Amino acid sequence: QLQLVESGGGLVQSGGSLRLSCTASFTLKNYAMFWFRQAPGKEREWVSCISSFSGATKYVDSVKGRFTISRDYAKNTAYLQMNSLKPEDTAVYYCAVDGGGWCPSPTNEYDFWGQGTQVTVSS
Repeated sequence: QLQLVESGGGLVQSGGSLRLSCTASFTLKNYAMFWFRQAPGKEREWVSCISSFSGATKYVDSVKGRFTISRDYAKNTAYLQMNSLKPEDTAVYYCAVDGGGWCPSPTNEYDFWGQGTQVTVSS
């Protein structure tokens, strides 16, 4: 069964750090990786992505300088290192993949999604 599984969420104080993982049951080598988040009462927001070709990365402005996306093909895992967390980062975080390989996705269509992991940042 092809699936993505996120882990690493939790409760952290403002200014703290968490590292989210997204592990695939298939090889990630041809996929661009994406992280999204959805806070209560808000629409899903794109957070970051990494291209399958060059490893180029992009971030939403609100997390630039604080979050870092990376991948480990040997482990079929992508990561989102989140530092200097703020209460407004509180959300369910989802990973997704796009077989087209581009970051950002030109189609906004994603092949697989994870189930989400909760991140709560207390003030």
